[in-house]
Amino acid sequence: MTVQKASINQICAVAGAVLLLLSAAFLALLYRLTENMAAIWCTLVFLLLVLLCAAFLIAALRGKLTGFAGGLCGLLDEMAAGNMELPELEAEESLFYKINHRLVRLYEMMGENRRSIARERAELQELISDIAHQVKTPISNLKMVNATLLEESVPEEKRREFLQAAGGQLDKLDFLMQAMIKTSRLETGVISLEKKQQPIYDTLAEALGGILLGAEKKQIEVRVDCGEELSVSHDRKWTGEALFNLLDNAIKYTPAGGRINVSAENREMYLKIDIADTGMGIAEQNQGAIFKRFYREERVRDAEGIGIGLYLAREIITMQGGYILVSSSPGQGSTFSVFLPRR
Repeated sequence: MTVQKASINQICAVAGAVLLLLSAAFLALLYRLTENMAAIWCTLVFLLLVLLCAAFLIAALRGKLTGFAGGLCGLLDEMAAGNMELPELEAEESLFYKINHRLVRLYEMMGENRRSIARERAELQELISDIAHQVKTPISNLKMVNATLLEESVPEEKRREFLQAAGGQLDKLDFLMQAMIKTSRLETGVISLEKKQQPIYDTLAEALGGILLGAEKKQIEVRVDCGEELSVSHDRKWTGEALFNLLDNAIKYTPAGGRINVSAENREMYLKIDIADTGMGIAEQNQGAIFKRFYREERVRDAEGIGIGLYLAREIITMQGGYILVSSSPGQGSTFSVFLPRR
């Protein structure tokens, strides 16, 4: 029998037997050396007291170990049962308390991980549902156009209209896929933003270049007030993407002949970029929802877009330590304010 395989009772029994044998051997040796019975009796009483103390100590230690093992088993049973209300332990400076405390901490961490996984699973299911909903309409339209062209004889002019409509639906699907790829790459950390101190003027100019054609078609006046000396720590490519999404959103929901004002200024801790339009505005009760993925108000369901631009813009700015605020009223236009930390 090895020490590792022996039980506590067996170890206590062996320890007691060893102490008795050592005591008997010591008394026998003492008697042969002294042959003094008074000394023998005194030594015997002393050894008995020592043995009693040792027995008491072993019993106390055994009781402590048994109690600890019982409490530990109870705690593990509660953890296995998924009981979130674990018993609170009295604080004491002992090894047993430290082990129990760390087990509770471990259980809480495991519980938080389970909740995090559940949230991620729910978000993934919601994302899949959103994507399925977004692609359903263009795919149905493409099937209808394809069936019409295959089954019916249509004039050349009508056929061209059908093909143009199909091209528009394909562009919508391509835009959706590109937006989802950008979003997923950001969220999963495949792409890390590379911030460095550089002028915001160039980044803003690049974003404005993407909306000038749309502004010209709707005869929307775009005014820009941004000093070339304004500098802030940011990722130029992705910040430009966020600003473009905000500007593109302003173009979509500003009626023909409207106006968009873009301005940038330094604050004490942030650089602030305002994008103000004279569009339809956003009701106060909807302003908290416009940054959700695929969210669109009922009154703009028929407008171009899939409702992911504002979500992507907020994610990009947030990942750089900034934030976006919106100020708007129905019929009074909207102002989106981007705050980027200066350092």
